[in-house]
Amino acid sequence: MSTLSNIWKIKELRNRILFTLGLIFFSRLIAIVPTPGVNAAIMTKFVRDLQEMQGAGGLMGMVDLFTGGALANCAVGTLSIWPYINASIIIQLMTAIIPALEKMSREGDVGRQKLNQTTRYLTLILCAGQSFGIAKMLENSTAFGLPGGLVYAPGFGFEMLTVIAMTSATMLVMWLAEQITERGVGNGMSIIIMVNICARLPEAIIQTAQKFIPQGGQPAEFTIFTLAFLLVLAFAVFAGTILLTDGVRKIPIHTARGAAVGHRLAGGQSTYMPLRVNYAGVMPIIFAGPILGVIGWIFARINEDVAWLGWLRRFGIALKDGYTDPSATYIIVYALLILFFSFFWIATQFNAVRIADDLKSSNGYIPGIRPGMPTAEFLDLTMTRVTFIGAVGLIIIAILPSLLSAEGKIPISISSFFGGTSLLIIVGVALDTMRQIESYLVMRSYDGFLSHGRIRGRHG
Repeated sequence: MSTLSNIWKIKELRNRILFTLGLIFFSRLIAIVPTPGVNAAIMTKFVRDLQEMQGAGGLMGMVDLFTGGALANCAVGTLSIWPYINASIIIQLMTAIIPALEKMSREGDVGRQKLNQTTRYLTLILCAGQSFGIAKMLENSTAFGLPGGLVYAPGFGFEMLTVIAMTSATMLVMWLAEQITERGVGNGMSIIIMVNICARLPEAIIQTAQKFIPQGGQPAEFTIFTLAFLLVLAFAVFAGTILLTDGVRKIPIHTARGAAVGHRLAGGQSTYMPLRVNYAGVMPIIFAGPILGVIGWIFARINEDVAWLGWLRRFGIALKDGYTDPSATYIIVYALLILFFSFFWIATQFNAVRIADDLKSSNGYIPGIRPGMPTAEFLDLTMTRVTFIGAVGLIIIAILPSLLSAEGKIPISISSFFGGTSLLIIVGVALDTMRQIESYLVMRSYDGFLSHGRIRGRHG
């Protein structure tokens, strides 16, 4: 409590927190305002009914979760910040493939500004394409399994209005996120995503609390032992996620003594290189989930009259319904996809040869390892082993919500906070924000959140 009171004693930190809260309020408004020309009441009822049947783990439920309810409201902020995130991922992956982008990324601040501008242009293109697709889907709603009558006046005018409204909303959210990063506390993009996820938490808590209350003369579904189990599990899962997020493999680095500078020799320092256990972060789950859903949706639509393709149809149904009714097939395929994308991300983003060259040029070396190619091979092997451990941790976190929902009868709306993308984002963003607040407190001689040690960020 003393730490929380100290936060408000620092004027700059207090202003930054209030500024962040104000912009978060505006970002939540964008997730509430309905798209012009759409009957939002029909869409809201449909999404809520679908979630009651399929749980929040269905495709539409997951989209609604990460947009903070914007999909159910059919709001102008339905796309939220995701086009910008998709554009950032595309540029990041292309940087490892296209030499021009890689050269740009190594040009310092000027190169990063060019990459950021390129990302914004790509975001605009993605927004226009995705919003136009949403407009066509709303106009032909019955063909996509949605209720009819969603659009009052379908046609070219509605399509253009939807494109302009949703694209403008996304670009505004992107600008708000950048302002939070520059003038607020924490990373703006991450904070907006976390707030969108946490916006569903009160509703999830209410749904869970109702299961502790007897209904219609029937005993309550959950008992005090269930509550104790959930609390202990929550503590264990959050602790494990923090360890996975902050875990690093420290590689010792020694710097050879160089030429004399003044009256002393330069170099001769000992430090370490942190190789993150979960280097890919939440990306493997973000990639694996949609691909699993798309494959399941395609295979599940195979005509059941074709006998020799029946196994593909059963395979697709197992993948499509796996989140709320996990089978061995779903768990195995999901785990293999997460494992693949964990190593894929390392292969495209972790350049051991470049790191070895940078060490060599700065007179640095790993004790017992020759500079140059042997160092690169050592780093690559070590990172592969560390990544495997991180991927196993990601797999456990990813499948835990499904197991809790299917085996423990925990509502998927609350079990989704016990793992998966939601938990990783919440924990990662909370650690980063606390680390930034901690730095403000320590700089002004106040005690931080911990009396011993320090809070490490996701990149620390």
